[in-house]
Amino acid sequence: MTIMNDETREFVAMHRNEDVRELALKAKRVEGLDLPLALDQIAGWQIARKKLPQWASCEGIVYPPHISMEQCSSQFTAQYKSEIAQTLLAPAATVRARVSDSGESDNQTTKSEPQLSDSAESVMQTAKSAFQLSDSPESDTLVAKRAMVDLTGGFGVDFSYLARGFSQATYVERQRHLCDLAEHNMAALGLDQARIVCGDGVEYLRQMGPVDFIYLDPARRDEHGSRTYAIEDCTPNVFELRDLLLAKSQYTLVKLSPMLDWRKVVADFDGTVREVHIVATGNECKELLLVLGQQVHEEPSAPRVFCVNDNQRIDYDSASYTQDLRIGGKPLPEAKNYLYEPNASIMKAGCFDLVEERFGVTQVGPSSHLFVSATPVADFPGRGFAIEAIGGMNKKDIKRLLNGTKQANIAVRNFPLTAPQLRKKLKLADGGPVYLFGTTMQGCDHVLLRTSKI
Repeated sequence: MTIMNDETREFVAMHRNEDVRELALKAKRVEGLDLPLALDQIAGWQIARKKLPQWASCEGIVYPPHISMEQCSSQFTAQYKSEIAQTLLAPAATVRARVSDSGESDNQTTKSEPQLSDSAESVMQTAKSAFQLSDSPESDTLVAKRAMVDLTGGFGVDFSYLARGFSQATYVERQRHLCDLAEHNMAALGLDQARIVCGDGVEYLRQMGPVDFIYLDPARRDEHGSRTYAIEDCTPNVFELRDLLLAKSQYTLVKLSPMLDWRKVVADFDGTVREVHIVATGNECKELLLVLGQQVHEEPSAPRVFCVNDNQRIDYDSASYTQDLRIGGKPLPEAKNYLYEPNASIMKAGCFDLVEERFGVTQVGPSSHLFVSATPVADFPGRGFAIEAIGGMNKKDIKRLLNGTKQANIAVRNFPLTAPQLRKKLKLADGGPVYLFGTTMQGCDHVLLRTSKI
């Protein structure tokens, strides 16, 4: 790893809020200045202040080239993985998840608190802290006995948050430059318990002793650099390592592509999946996380599924709910006053009958994945709208629905036209306070719903 000299460090501090492309063209060549390194650090910090605000607040962090910053986990998803680990390994009364507005780190696991730079202070005011352990002596004892291994270390963001709840935390990575970067950054973050190992994760797994927790994020690119999604095409192949992982750890957390069908993945792991976590942020699915563990009972049990979209969270027993609407099980209410669209994690989970039961809403039709109710629903995990009018696709209904409207936000669910096609047909500009949904109701009627956001 190239260490920044004084000239490069001063340049980064002076220009960190400026446009990197303009700097590359206009920066004066100063003796001792490593301009490519400086530009990487400026670009990395600019991404981190939004994606990893706690890292951006630490002046000692060294960032990798741009592509690694784009691909690394966000602070939100990394903290959520830490939450999973702590919940699995300790009673709720001993280790608790706490979202804090202070941005402080855990005193149990860091030797010093990163100091806010002036330029990062406003960002950090909205940053969320990672897990904070309780102050009880029992908590100290539990943490002192815990060990974890990250077999696919990478840039080390996930590792840095997972490690905070363990007294022994091992990072394994094949690429030497990433190991050097991790060793520097973990020290800058005050993670004294971090141990950096440069080597093959699979080989390390085979020779290591048992630990409490293992984390893997298999590489989803083949030898030609093309993106892959299937587990057997990723490196390492977790299917092949399943039995070894179960033998070497109490729990293993595996990060997979959100493109995968989680039900098929669970079936392929043959009863060893304890939990499924579908993680979204900004209503975009980012990660599919599986918790592997030994069977407690002779008969395989269905995993618990956790749907997460920022601060919206629900969980359920996957054996109790089906993916599809039970047609005829719940007729539409006579008064259709409110429309609800589930967030991305619920859409991915497919737990639509759960949504009906838990929130007292009714799906408008098979495969439509929109819900209606006569009365407003508090804390619905998704977007809510007040229905102003419902009509068909004939000219009379369309004229009544639009009522002179020139622009609208348009979405379609289970509808014969795409959103752009519907917009063109209705001759509407984008935007404004009107939200128009095209969908199919029970009875196979294609309808338009004019709504306003609530």
